[in-house]
Amino acid sequence: MVLTAREIWTALHGMVFGAAYLLAFTAGLVGLYSLRESWVTGKGIIERITRLKWETGIMALLSFLTVISGTYIVYPWYRAAPPEGANLLEYPRSFLLADPNLSAWHTFAMEWKEHIAWFSPILTVAVLYLIFRYGPALAQDKYKNLRWMIVILFILSFAAAGVAGLFGALITKAAPIL
Repeated sequence: MVLTAREIWTALHGMVFGAAYLLAFTAGLVGLYSLRESWVTGKGIIERITRLKWETGIMALLSFLTVISGTYIVYPWYRAAPPEGANLLEYPRSFLLADPNLSAWHTFAMEWKEHIAWFSPILTVAVLYLIFRYGPALAQDKYKNLRWMIVILFILSFAAAGVAGLFGALITKAAPIL
């Protein structure tokens, strides 16, 4: 099996960067949820905050790598205009738009995907900032609402990445970048 450079970049974008971000989400969510004074000692809180900073920082990096590689490397190949008489299978956007049964994959899914995906790194960086800003204080009961706000931002970031990833996988199935 031989992969083209485009297929390698597409796999790197979605199956390495994107999938790693989505898998790392669970560790971050558990870390945030279990960050409570009544559950962890003072040393445990410091250890968990340090781990959360690393996990969320790596997640932010993965999120940016996913979105930037998709926007500036993979997406131009998807959007390329075919020359006159070209095989549309080699031009995914044009292939989708040429078929009325497949056109919604571009007009809805791809248009939505390319915009919603950018919410993921932005929200992940917001979570990272709040973890750095409040640190061990997040375990205190008086910061319970802030901790829940961070969890919600984190879930929204995951949802944006998940929807973009799902649409990306389905679009690639309908019209792969060859």
